Amino acid sequence: MTDRPVRTAVDGDVWRVTLDSPGTGNAVDPAMAAALGRALRTRPPDTRAVLLLAEGERFCVGGDVRGFAAADDPGAAVGRLAADWHEVVRALLAAPVPVVAGVHGAVAGAGVGLMGACDVVVCARSTRIRPAYGAIGFSPDGGTSWTLAHALGPARALDLVLTNGTLDAAEAHACGLVARVVADDDLRDAAVALAHTLVAGPVRAMVRTRALVRGAAVRTLEEHLNDEARLIAESAGDPEGREGVRAFVEKRPPDFRGAR
Repeated sequence: MTDRPVRTAVDGDVWRVTLDSPGTGNAVDPAMAAALGRALRTRPPDTRAVLLLAEGERFCVGGDVRGFAAADDPGAAVGRLAADWHEVVRALLAAPVPVVAGVHGAVAGAGVGLMGACDVVVCARSTRIRPAYGAIGFSPDGGTSWTLAHALGPARALDLVLTNGTLDAAEAHACGLVARVVADDDLRDAAVALAHTLVAGPVRAMVRTRALVRGAAVRTLEEHLNDEARLIAESAGDPEGREGVRAFVEKRPPDFRGAR
């Protein structure tokens, strides 16, 4: 179905969400924030992964700067948009299924935070990632500063943001900002294939794993060990875990899709 400026479709077990405002570079404006939030909230419950893609030459150029310039009260307008966009970021972080993103072209501003909220990012080789906030006299939003600080470390993140610098795909991969880099022509197929690989796995265990990995940077080892013990016990008692153990003992491939 179509929900412009975001398009959604069921692709087997995958909920495909596509930014579809190529004329603006998929810029973040109130319509984009509302449509993307709605697309994430209306994921069919029987789908087992979200795949985030974008139409056009650019994945997401960040905020709609022309809209900011036209606002009577830019502080209020930008504040409302940031609050709405942060709900989109929270929805991705709290998604009950894995989230894959395929990014290409320009990724700037709030688009960087959007990318950082996804679980596994496949990046086209020609992609350029630029925070860009300093160019318009803004500080970051959308989780961009958190994403960059955790991937690059504070010193490199500040260097990138304060000098209005750019990362290419290879640099983003080297620092862990993206998981995989592929040829431009292969991006969509690679992202789709990855999403379909994940849906065949234990998606609830994947979500628990995501919580552990994202929480590792802010917890002590003792706290983390407690969380690991709690979550692996949940996994073992989950139908997925029961099916995985049975399949291992019976020497057959597990059927995680059928584990309810």
